[in-house]
Amino acid sequence: MKLTRRSIVLAAITTPFAAQSLTAQAQTAPKWPSGNIKIVVPFPPGGTVDPIARMVQPGLQQKLGETIIIENRPGASGSVGTGAVAKSPPDGNSWVFVFDTHAVNPFLLPNMPFDTLKDLEPVLLIGTAPNVLCAHPSRPYKTLADVIAAAKAKPDSITYASIGAGSVGHLTMTLLSKRAGVKLVHVPYRGGGPAMNDAIAGHVDLIIGSAALITPQVKAEKIRPLVQTGKTRVPALATVPTAIESGFRGFESYAWWGVFAPAGTPKPVIERFSKDLTAILREPNIAKNLSENLQITMLLGGPEEERKFLAAQMALWGPVVKENNIKAE
Repeated sequence: MKLTRRSIVLAAITTPFAAQSLTAQAQTAPKWPSGNIKIVVPFPPGGTVDPIARMVQPGLQQKLGETIIIENRPGASGSVGTGAVAKSPPDGNSWVFVFDTHAVNPFLLPNMPFDTLKDLEPVLLIGTAPNVLCAHPSRPYKTLADVIAAAKAKPDSITYASIGAGSVGHLTMTLLSKRAGVKLVHVPYRGGGPAMNDAIAGHVDLIIGSAALITPQVKAEKIRPLVQTGKTRVPALATVPTAIESGFRGFESYAWWGVFAPAGTPKPVIERFSKDLTAILREPNIAKNLSENLQITMLLGGPEEERKFLAAQMALWGPVVKENNIKAE
């Protein structure tokens, strides 16, 4: 390339300015991590979100070199803790681990003080698991057909627990009951821990929850699985039929777990957190725990994948809430 006198002069003039610009950008770029990092779990301890957060806590502390604080802030189907993060400064020091209720809350709680799509940045889609309907061992139900037959014989006599009004478990049972032509009594709880405690104690006839919540108690023979809602059977529940196999064509529903940050959190910070968190979740002991004990199918999708997944879940469950006039309790 032929260099002219003009190009040489321009290069000489612009080079110092370019260097100064890069230096200024480096000086103004946010320094992260700096200080304690808070992960909000918007549910009580004892469910499935809390153990995942605590599972990755030590690894994140090691990779980021800062103290990771896990804060349980339950309430309003997970929207209380999520809202607190949505209103936090977008400095990379506040994150929220959400459950499937995150996609339902905008329809269930129309007066939420934050916008699910505008006030939070997607970070990582951890994975999914089917829902499972179980009975207390003292109850006579061995299959979904048994429940349906009993409910038809005596409507509004069979109770089932879920993690809350408008949860995906609740919506799953709403659709299933409609298709079966039966009426069951919904008993909502504030999280998986309280719901499971009462199911094990026999205070309710049935419980609907994610395979992550259900599987440990099935292994302990404290509850009896009747049907699962995935397209195929999960390995730990290989003898439990799917809803599709039980005569409900095309019936699927899934629990899911994800991570979000306040809107405006710098992209490099989100990318760093997502990358480090993904690496920790892929560690053999953690991956095995999630897949074998919690029956979670790991997706580990980045921000764009999580954004699309959330939109699809909202499009699926929003109409169910509206058509059945489901309200928060």
